[in-house]
Amino acid sequence: MQIFLDTANIEQIRQAKALGIISGVTTNPTLLAREGSADYETVTKKICEIVDGPVSVEVLSETADEIVKEARFKAAWAPNVNIKVPITPEGLKATKVLAAEGIRVNMTLCFSPNQALLAAIAGASYVSIFIGRLDDIGQDGIQVLEDTLAVLGNYPGLEAQVIAASIRHPMHVTYAAMAGADIATVPYSVLMQMIQHPMTDIGIRRFLADWKSVAKDNR
Repeated sequence: MQIFLDTANIEQIRQAKALGIISGVTTNPTLLAREGSADYETVTKKICEIVDGPVSVEVLSETADEIVKEARFKAAWAPNVNIKVPITPEGLKATKVLAAEGIRVNMTLCFSPNQALLAAIAGASYVSIFIGRLDDIGQDGIQVLEDTLAVLGNYPGLEAQVIAASIRHPMHVTYAAMAGADIATVPYSVLMQMIQHPMTDIGIRRFLADWKSVAKDNR
């Protein structure tokens, strides 16, 4: 499974990239707003300088024609820009056009296998299942992810990769990996939690203490 970073924070992206474990980045207007910036183009170009893999950029238009127009504009920002399009009738129309032009679409805000199936048929390169938001409304987000993977797995001709999105904690990533998700896009805080474990910290302290004890005795 690939790990994408779900953020628009440049420093977080640099730090995660240095770890050698992220393959891409997903952004959206909410994440951009958190960083206090309205200059989506400048931020995106900075991210694309840091990350070689896919960088998802969201469109804000609502009609198919406007989505296509905006997507073409944003896709030109960098060769690795992908376009996030919400799963709506207009979004599907636009995705069909964009896919035919070679613009890779990340169909976002998917909450059911049916939505993901339609997105894949329309030509989306990625479908994002928002497991955390499903959990929020009392549905089993991981089960929806598993069902989506089962449905799309029946049709090898559909090339869409499944992204586990709206990740809230490390176990979401574990369950997504167990389900066979192609990608999990995670907040920086969750990525750090995935690395850390209290027993690792205890082990490091014990090894260092033992080594210092041995070194002291051998003086």
